[in-house]
Amino acid sequence: MRKKILSIALCAAMVSSMAACGLKSPETTTAAAETTTAAAAAEETKAEAPEGEEKEAEAAGGSDSPAANDPQVTLVYAEVNPPESLIGQVDVKFKEEVERLSGGSIKIDLQASGVLGAEGDVLDNMLGGVGTIDMARVSVSTLSGYGVPKSTLLAIPYAFVDRDHFWKFAASDVAQEIMNETQEVGLGVRGLFYGEEGFRHIFTSKEISGIEDLAGLKIRVSTDPVMVNMINALGANATVVAYTELYTSLQTGVVDGAENPIANYQANAFTEVAPNLILDGHQLGLIEVIITDAAWDKLTDAQKDCMMEAAKLAGEYNKETVQATEDKVLDELRASGINVVEVPDKTPWVEACKDVMAEASKGYEDLFQKIVDLAN
Repeated sequence: MRKKILSIALCAAMVSSMAACGLKSPETTTAAAETTTAAAAAEETKAEAPEGEEKEAEAAGGSDSPAANDPQVTLVYAEVNPPESLIGQVDVKFKEEVERLSGGSIKIDLQASGVLGAEGDVLDNMLGGVGTIDMARVSVSTLSGYGVPKSTLLAIPYAFVDRDHFWKFAASDVAQEIMNETQEVGLGVRGLFYGEEGFRHIFTSKEISGIEDLAGLKIRVSTDPVMVNMINALGANATVVAYTELYTSLQTGVVDGAENPIANYQANAFTEVAPNLILDGHQLGLIEVIITDAAWDKLTDAQKDCMMEAAKLAGEYNKETVQATEDKVLDELRASGINVVEVPDKTPWVEACKDVMAEASKGYEDLFQKIVDLAN
């Protein structure tokens, strides 16, 4: 079905020459009401704020923003994680900066906690031109399954040696080349910025102490072929389960474990049903914030500039907070009694994944080498 939807989206692009909860409906505030409310709020704030504060606010964006008087636009933004999670906080930062910099002419309707579906559902919606989701924070590993082979390189296990390596990559021309791929293939979405939610580790309902204990365990994965192959290479059985169904699947034994950045592991309460965490760090949880071409085309040039500046600020916020947040979460997990297993030597893990790494980089070996070389 996904392939069919994607085919329809791609064909449409060619013709034009190029996450139990009830679902929460996106906001449907009218543009007129938003304009009236925004104007009233602005006047009230202006009247109450001291002159110095008013000027400071205006300098930071606000009513004197070049985009402040542009047509009101509301963009529905999908996120599978809770807003209090590490990456959820990055979403909130981006939302706040967009709305501030645009003087309120752009509103981000952030729909978190998977209320709009799993990442695959969100991407199907966006790529299929349904039009009810304008933006999303997605895992690069999920995006790689939609005909963008360069993005697959970012999902290769043990590609990034540490987060400094990643952030050097994120600021490089190599990153921009890979981000541009969705536009080059006419996928109908474009990337705004890369970020990371911490290294991904395996957690299980059964006690484990090393790689050998993974043998035969059913480990939840997304549909990403690199992740499926990696989990199988480690001796476990990769089992595809929607992220929104993972807690129940762990609770009922449908799967024995999964893998996630530790902040998401805690934020989604997976600790309650899978209290064993092994710090194998097989993958850095890379994320990308994307927007549909249709939504992008609704924006004025000034609004687009606001979006890109907000993307830069959100990325910087992510870089500045991720390590401290991850360290704090790890301390809390240990203090709460979670069985946290260190992996002092990852050599057996890397060796087990060598064939997966080679297969995933086939045809793009030189580009992948550029990513690897950025560690130096």
